[in-house]
Amino acid sequence: MEIAIISGKGGTGKSSISAAFATLQKEVVLADCDVDAANLYLLFKPVCDEEHTIITGQKAVINQDKCIACGLCIDYCRFDAIVEEENRVNIVETFCDGCLLCSRVCPQEAIDIIDEDKSRMYAGRFKNGRMVYGRLAPGEENTGKLVSKVRDKAKQIAKEYGIKDIIIDGPPGIGCSAISSITGVDAVVVVTEPTLSGLHDLKRTLEITAGFNLKTSVIINKYDINEEMSSKIEEYCAQNNIEVVGKYPFDPLVVRAMVNCQSITDFAPDAEISKLIKKTYRQLS
Repeated sequence: MEIAIISGKGGTGKSSISAAFATLQKEVVLADCDVDAANLYLLFKPVCDEEHTIITGQKAVINQDKCIACGLCIDYCRFDAIVEEENRVNIVETFCDGCLLCSRVCPQEAIDIIDEDKSRMYAGRFKNGRMVYGRLAPGEENTGKLVSKVRDKAKQIAKEYGIKDIIIDGPPGIGCSAISSITGVDAVVVVTEPTLSGLHDLKRTLEITAGFNLKTSVIINKYDINEEMSSKIEEYCAQNNIEVVGKYPFDPLVVRAMVNCQSITDFAPDAEISKLIKKTYRQLS
């Protein structure tokens, strides 16, 4: 079974719940698809067996020995990624889209196109099975592509080792990386919090999962910090036939668990919140 845990916004506790679910299994494949800010490897410290370079795109580089600063590339660049500074033409890397046009119009063939190859995908072992995660290099793009690579690797490992369950810790939001993390999964769990922005982003997220016809349920984390808003979230879910599979109170133990590099279900297995998480996971699986 492949379960994706996502959230419409950051800070809801999605990764803490993903970690807890992963450590409730004797053997699981955990895929950290929050490639812009992967953090579960910090928690579980997996033994890395594989490291793969991921080409996320291309960028332009100017060979200053050939460039005559004619400015033709500046005129053609739609992304304002090429500028003239002190009689030299330079590329602003963060603006460059890798469209290749500048290299094609340069009369001196002074612009090279190189691969963006700083992003990585890792696969290894942790105490509850296998783990795959990606790390997108700063300034590089194509998060959706890297997420797809991580998911494909997770499926390959699950098949190779005969592991039935894959848990995906997806990125927050509703962008291409979030969509890549949920496409084709067996179930989606959306973690929200009882705030106005939490409800707003939950609605947007549920629209996405409905568009893909995915079995979706909701967890309200830290529900007791605003019980009135929690009730509104429950009402909205009931109106849209979305099951609320968990309501967790705010508990400082969760923070202490993270500080100690453990999931809450490992750190305090008999705590009330751990019991609630276990009940939710049994219900999902």
